[in-house]
Amino acid sequence: MTEAELIDVAREAVVVTLVVSAPSLLTALAVGLLISIFQTLTQIQEQTLTFVPKLMLVFASLVLFLPFILGQLTEFWKHTMDRVISGGG
Repeated sequence: MTEAELIDVAREAVVVTLVVSAPSLLTALAVGLLISIFQTLTQIQEQTLTFVPKLMLVFASLVLFLPFILGQLTEFWKHTMDRVISGGG
């Protein structure tokens, strides 16, 4: 593989990493925002209140999006191995 092909594979790896991590990160962001709004409205400032719901919903999103995540990773792996075996392109 040439240097340009390696850079292209690295770029694809970064994109796949962002796409695969997006569901759990967006879930954590949304849950954190909703709990922060709830805490602001009720003036409850308990730090542990955010931990359990966020943990449970992020885990649930991982379970829900697992087929998508595995599909993306498998497709990236196949594409990368095809490039290595065929010698590029």
